[in-house]
Amino acid sequence: MGKMPKGKKAHKGNKITLKTVKKHMKITPDGKQRLVLSKMGIRKIPKCLLKMCSVDEIDLSRNMIKHVPDWIRQFQNLRWLDLHSNKIQKLPESIGDLKALLHLNVSNNKLTTEGIPKSMGELKSLCQLNMGLNLIDTVPPYIRELTELCELGLFDNLITVVPKHILELPNVKKLNIKRNPIPPLKENIKSQEQKNSHAKETLALVNKKDLCEACLTKGVPTWISHGLSFPNSTARK
Repeated sequence: MGKMPKGKKAHKGNKITLKTVKKHMKITPDGKQRLVLSKMGIRKIPKCLLKMCSVDEIDLSRNMIKHVPDWIRQFQNLRWLDLHSNKIQKLPESIGDLKALLHLNVSNNKLTTEGIPKSMGELKSLCQLNMGLNLIDTVPPYIRELTELCELGLFDNLITVVPKHILELPNVKKLNIKRNPIPPLKENIKSQEQKNSHAKETLALVNKKDLCEACLTKGVPTWISHGLSFPNSTARK
């Protein structure tokens, strides 16, 4: 195996200093502090960010980050966190301490079901959660605790069953679960109409066996159509 040329070093990602961080601080139209460190070749979230823990929004998307540190809990004002397009396999339990968080984007990573901590259910203020383009095969039951959730992205994962707790989320208006290996419906729409008086408003893209008994009793919600996206909405990646 050949040696690297003299004077060359293996690429370890860009070093981010406090000075760099301060240069990338912006103010949003509503007066919030937003730190934009997207597309900077970052492999490890720099600890110097702790000097800016009063920030409201952080964009660390499109980097090479594999690990989210426990000290993320110290960002108590954080309302918006974008970690999409990295190499993250799991989130820390401390993510649940971000009580002010409204928007979380962890799409296009290597996140597995096991990598979603139970503490995620403690993000009671969360409005938007994007976990699309990952390796999730089951949606954890504690997602049902996110009662303020309006948008949920689970597209391009390994999900085979539409879980009951997704259908029970009271405020969800956009649900994108497209391009998952969910089996197609065996029975056509006409036969469903004969069996269910509400079926005229229903178009299901899942097997009846893949839905719980309670869901079948109630009838499948009308918004489970067009890849489980809500009517008059576009998929948000």
